[in-house]
Amino acid sequence: MAVINLKDLRAGLARHQRLIGLDPGAKTIGVALSDVTLMLASPYGSLKRGKLAANAAEIAAIATKEGAGGLVIGLPLSMDGTMGPAAQAAKDWARAVSDATGLPCALFDERLSSAAVNRMLVAEADLTRAKRAVAVDRAAAAYMLQAALDASRG
Repeated sequence: MAVINLKDLRAGLARHQRLIGLDPGAKTIGVALSDVTLMLASPYGSLKRGKLAANAAEIAAIATKEGAGGLVIGLPLSMDGTMGPAAQAAKDWARAVSDATGLPCALFDERLSSAAVNRMLVAEADLTRAKRAVAVDRAAAAYMLQAALDASRG
């Protein structure tokens, strides 16, 4: 499957299909899930980053279980908005995951999502560094997916 425009991804969903938000990191992949109205994103969990086939199978299983019809994958653009090596790697990974799962995907700028989530977890939730490390991946995925839902609302 190809990486497509976010609005096209949203428009191509069947009624009551959800979107899965993925924030791929070096060690873990944060996972978030939209509601069926595509208004609200919630943290779902995290996956240990491993072989593509294994991660794709886990993502496909979540999609089947939760009724998701597409993926929104975080794109770590450089601060000046350009595609650096990390963004190119995320784009390649997104295309491979989309092909392996059979789910269409769109990329969405996720600059500073982890930093924003970390600030919130320190200020609002008063979590220790160890507890933040567990929560930040899925919360960053939800933060990114919520921004994508808001940006693509018609």
